[in-house]
Amino acid sequence: MKKTDRKRTPGLTNVDRRTFVKLLPAAGVAGLTAAHLDLPLADAQQPQAAQAPQRVTKEMLHAAEQLIGLELNDAQETMALRGVNQNLNTYESLRKIDVPLDTEPATTFHPAPPGKKFDWKPVKFKLTKQEIPKYNSIEEVAFFTATQLAELVRARQVSSVDLTKMYLARLKRYGPKLLCVVTLTEDLALKQAAEADREIKAGKYRGPLHGIPCGIKDLFATKGIKTTWGAEPFRDQMIDYDATVVERLRNAGAVLVAKLSMGALAQGGRWFEGMTRNPWQVDETQQGSSGSSAGPASATAAGLVGFSIGTETLGSIVSPAVRCGCVGLRPTYGRVSRYGAMGLSWTMDKIGPICRGVEDCAATLSAIYGPDQRDTTVGDAPFNWVPEIPLAKMRIGYLKAEFDGIQNEKQKIMYKEALDVLKAAGANLEPMELPKFSTGSLRIILAAEAAAAFDDITRDGRVNQLSGQTPGDWPNSFRTARFITAVEYIRAQRARTLLIHEMDNLMSKWDVFVTTAPGSSLLVTNLTGHPQVCVPCGFIDGLPRSIMFTGGLYDEGSPMRVALAYERATKWHTMHPKMDSV
Repeated sequence: MKKTDRKRTPGLTNVDRRTFVKLLPAAGVAGLTAAHLDLPLADAQQPQAAQAPQRVTKEMLHAAEQLIGLELNDAQETMALRGVNQNLNTYESLRKIDVPLDTEPATTFHPAPPGKKFDWKPVKFKLTKQEIPKYNSIEEVAFFTATQLAELVRARQVSSVDLTKMYLARLKRYGPKLLCVVTLTEDLALKQAAEADREIKAGKYRGPLHGIPCGIKDLFATKGIKTTWGAEPFRDQMIDYDATVVERLRNAGAVLVAKLSMGALAQGGRWFEGMTRNPWQVDETQQGSSGSSAGPASATAAGLVGFSIGTETLGSIVSPAVRCGCVGLRPTYGRVSRYGAMGLSWTMDKIGPICRGVEDCAATLSAIYGPDQRDTTVGDAPFNWVPEIPLAKMRIGYLKAEFDGIQNEKQKIMYKEALDVLKAAGANLEPMELPKFSTGSLRIILAAEAAAAFDDITRDGRVNQLSGQTPGDWPNSFRTARFITAVEYIRAQRARTLLIHEMDNLMSKWDVFVTTAPGSSLLVTNLTGHPQVCVPCGFIDGLPRSIMFTGGLYDEGSPMRVALAYERATKWHTMHPKMDSV
C-alpha cells in the first residue's frame, strides 16, 4: 500500500500518550541501526532467535513524523522501526547513568570564528583618579559606588568592619521586604572584613575591591554555605567547594555579606520565598525586579551591598539592572569561569557584575575574569580598561530603526536626549542595523540545554515542587523541550555559527553600537557572546530606564568607555530609591 493511500490517524487516539512523549526522540535517530554503527558485521547481521515485542509501534512512529519533519513510506517505517526500538533501550540505559548536575557536556563553545586573532597587548588595570568622598554618617555611604567606597577604605577613612556592619544591618532591615536575600553570611563577612582591615593597615592593599562588602547570586557554590538555586528541590543543598568567582572575590579582598535571591533555576524573579521586589516599586508583585539576577539588582539598587555578581543566559543581568536602575555588565561569553556556577545553558551562560557605577563593573571584572584551568570555554584575552580614550576616536554606531520605531512619546524623548548627550560628549553616531537573521528560531538551543541540565528532576517529578507552574515556567518548558530532536538542536547550533560570522563581519566596522535596553540586540548578542553594558538614562512613570552599549568579543572596555562618558554627563546613576518608605 502506498503512503498516499494510508488512512491518516488524527491525533494520538490509539497511542498511549505518556509512552509517546517518552519515545518520541527515538524517531529522530531511527536510522542509527546496528548496520550503521561501528560493530562487527556478525553482530549486526546475526539473526535473533526470538524478537522481543516492539514497544514503539509503527503507529507511534507515524504520529511522530509530523514533528520531526519527515514523511516515510510504509516500507521505510518498517525498516526504521527496529532501530527506533533499539535506541529506546539505549536511552533507558543512558538515563540510569548518574550524571552530577555540575557535569559539563563533552563539547565546548567558543564565540570567536575559527582563526580569528585578537592582538591586544595587556594594559595594566587602573581606575580613573577618585576623590575621597565626604560623608557625615556611615549610613550615608550605603549608595556610594564601589570605587568611592574603595577610596574610603584604602585611605582608612572608614573600616571594612564598619562598612560591613552597616550593610549587614541594611540587609536585615530591608532584605525581608524586598525578598532579595537567601542567606546572610554574617560570620564569614565579619571575619573577612577584619582581615581586610589588618592587611590594609599593614600596607597590603589588594586593590579596589579590598574590604568592600558584596553579594552574589545564589547559584554560586560556597563551601559550608547553602546554595539553593532559588528552587524548592535544592533549598537545603550544600556544595563542598567554592566557585571560581567566589575564590577570586576572596583573593581580591572582597567581603561576602549575602547570597542573593534568584528566580528558581535561573528564570524570572520568583523563588521559593516569593517574588523578589524592585526597590523602586516594592508593591509590584508580578514583575518584581525582573530577570533571574533579581536579588543582586534589587540589593544593589537598594544600597544593601557595595556591588553584586549575577549571571545571564538571555537577559538575566541586563533585564534586572534596567528595571532596578543599576549598571549591568554582561561580559563576553567565556570571559569569566562558570566553574561552581549552576549550569543552565552551557553554551550561553555568562557571569558579570551588577553595580552602581561603570567603573565598579570594570574593577569587578578585572578581579574575576580569565582562565582557571577548570572551565575550558574561558579565553585568555586581556581585559583592557582605558577610560581616557576620546569618544571622537571610536567608531560608534546606533540602531536608528530601533530608536525611530519607539511609539511611547516619553520614551522617544528620553532616548533622543540620551543620544544628544553622547553626541555632546564627542561621539560621532552613525546609523547601522543588525544582520537580518532568523534569530528567534535559535532559542531552542537554550530550551534544549536547560531541559538537559534538569532532566533528572523533570523525569522523577521534583520539578513539580517549583512554585512556578504556568505554561511559561520551567516545568512546562523542560517537558516541552523533550520534543526537540538532537538533529534540530545541532542544526540550530550550525545556524548559530552563521550568525556568529555575520556579527563578526558587522563588528569589524564598529567599536561599539548603541541600543535601547533591553532592545532588539539582546537575543542576538547572547547567542554570539558579545558583551553589553547598560546604564540608567531616565525615568518613566517612576521607574528607571536604561541605554545599552555593545562591543566586540573580549572588548568590554570599549562599550564601558562610552557608558562611562554617558554616566559622567548625566545624573541618573546618582538617583536612588527612598528606602525609608520601604
